[in-house]
This record gives sequence, C-alpha cells and structure tokens, in this order.
Amino acid sequence: MPMVTGDRIAFILREIEDHGSVRVVDLAQRLHVSDMTIRRDFADLEEKGLVRRVHGGAVSARGRSFEPSIMLRQSENLEAKAAIGKAAAELIADGDSIILDIGTTTMELAGRLVGRHNLTVITPSLHIANLLVKQPDIRVILPGGIIRHGELSMTGDLTRKAFEGLYVDRLFLGVAAIDSQAGLSEYNWDDALVKQAMIESAKEVILLADASKFGKVAFARVAPIQAVHQMVTDQSPPAGLQKALSEAGVVVRMCIPKKMDGESAKQED
Repeated sequence: MPMVTGDRIAFILREIEDHGSVRVVDLAQRLHVSDMTIRRDFADLEEKGLVRRVHGGAVSARGRSFEPSIMLRQSENLEAKAAIGKAAAELIADGDSIILDIGTTTMELAGRLVGRHNLTVITPSLHIANLLVKQPDIRVILPGGIIRHGELSMTGDLTRKAFEGLYVDRLFLGVAAIDSQAGLSEYNWDDALVKQAMIESAKEVILLADASKFGKVAFARVAPIQAVHQMVTDQSPPAGLQKALSEAGVVVRMCIPKKMDGESAKQED
C-alpha cells in the first residue's frame, strides 16, 4: 500500500542518508508508487536543497552544517530512541540535579521523568520544559537566550552564560555525530557553544546517541570523546569508535530495542 507523502519523503531522505544515493526505479517499486511520483518528490527535495538529482536517481546535497528538521528527526529511529530514553532514566536518582539537552532522544528521557520526585531539571528545550512544567516535584529551570524557531530551544550567549554559573550532577547530552577522531560534533555553532558550557557544569556527562550518529562528523566541534563518562546507545559501536571509547574510559550501556513490545534488554560493555 502506498505511503502518504510525508512518510514517503522521510523514507527517501533516510535511504539517501544511509546509502548516499537512490534510484527512481528502485524507490517506485519499494514504495508502490509511479516513477513520476518519485521524480516529483526529488524535484521538491532538490528545491529545498536536500538532494541533487542525477540521471536515474538522486544523491545527497546535505553539507555538514545541514540540520534535519525536528519533525523529520521525530520520525526516525523511534524504537532506538525509546529504549535509550528508558535506560537513561534509570540512571537518575531522586534528588538529582540534571541538565537535559535539546533533541528527540532527550525528549524520550524527559517523558520517563513524569511522576518522579525531588528533581531539578535545567534544559534549553522549550519542548522538554513544557512537558515537565506541571510536575509538582520537579523544579524546571529554563535558561535565557534566543529562541530557535522550529527547534524551540534556547541558544546564544545568554544561554551559554547561564550554564557557566551552574554545577549539576549529570548532563544528558545529545549530539549530531560522534567519530573516533573528530569526537562529538553538532550542526549549529551556537548550539555547540551551549553544549560546551553544559559539559563544563556537569559532574558526569552521559551521551545519548543511537547508531545513526556513529562515524559521522557534523559542522561544529563540541568536545573530545574524553569529555564523556557514559554513553547510552542501541547498537555496539564500530570497531574504531569502540576502541576510542574504551581508551577514553567511557562506559557504554547498550539497549537493544524490542519492536514487538517497545521494551528493551540492557547490557553493559
């Protein structure tokens, strides 16, 4: 049965992200639509600067500073993000002060905190703040700054300076990419500066990253791998990244998503 347009576009973008290029004929067969429909999708995506059409198909036009919209990211790797959010929530004790970074995976973690007691949550995410603001036993602190439209997150010097004056137990960090050589990186330079300040303010840094982030490099450097104490993920990292994490002393907590019931089995490397 053919996908609706939004799901079809998300599928095409994921295929290009995973494989670098796609062919009209292959996509038309897999999505049960006509070649003309796929070509129209390519034209729309090319107009938005997301792909470049070539003979018989399309290739990625994304540079390292391209940031997929939050709506697109919310449709990707759903089982993995849910499993990571569940496992990360288990690392939080009542009485903790924590920073929750922006992002769809930290949103999954935030949802697991509903009903928890005696927590202080500092977040630059308006989405997360809105989710937790009515929880009577959670104190929510939103730093000042400039609101990024679409992302609905706080950024800029005011946000960075707010974190420079704080000391918290744990930071749950999200990044665009993690690479054995380049370390942690992000699409947006202003976001990278805020993340650096959050890292400096935290006693423990816990990275939340699904396998789609492995072996990639985004536009702005955030920190070396050595800045991370633990990483919660859904798959074992590739050999080069696993070696770098081990040498940096990072504890890797791997959560295997179960697609049938949404739960996950955990193991620690």
